[in-house]
Amino acid sequence: GFVDGEGCFYIGFSKRKDLPMKWQVLTEFHVSQNPGSKNVLELLQKRLGCGYLKPNHPRSTSDKTWILIIKDKDDLQKKVIPFFDKHPLQTTKQLDFRVFKQVIQIIKEKRHLTKEGFRDIVECVFSNKRDTRKRYSKKILLSS
Repeated sequence: GFVDGEGCFYIGFSKRKDLPMKWQVLTEFHVSQNPGSKNVLELLQKRLGCGYLKPNHPRSTSDKTWILIIKDKDDLQKKVIPFFDKHPLQTTKQLDFRVFKQVIQIIKEKRHLTKEGFRDIVECVFSNKRDTRKRYSKKILLSS
């Protein structure tokens, strides 16, 4: 349940002139907890068998939260996604998870390296109507 509150299925984009589509698709799973509940993150890390823990904002004097981060595409596909397929989220984060799962599948099939596959990823990401702080607009991503 705490992933429903403090978890994030992150999909982002980074400009990369050396890649075929000139964009890198970033995928990560995060979950954070206050220092007193760091052990919960350690248990989840152990249960999933992947990821790493770090202070969420190490330079902050006020934010002492910890974060579990999983970036490895294999771990996301073979450990994180099956876990949440088996233990479904109970909030609107389920929609985020579905988009995340679709994007990971497109990447697994290497379709993200094609115009059509990249367009599919952008469409998936922007299909979720939640208000987020996206660095790049759909128009910018699709026009380049």
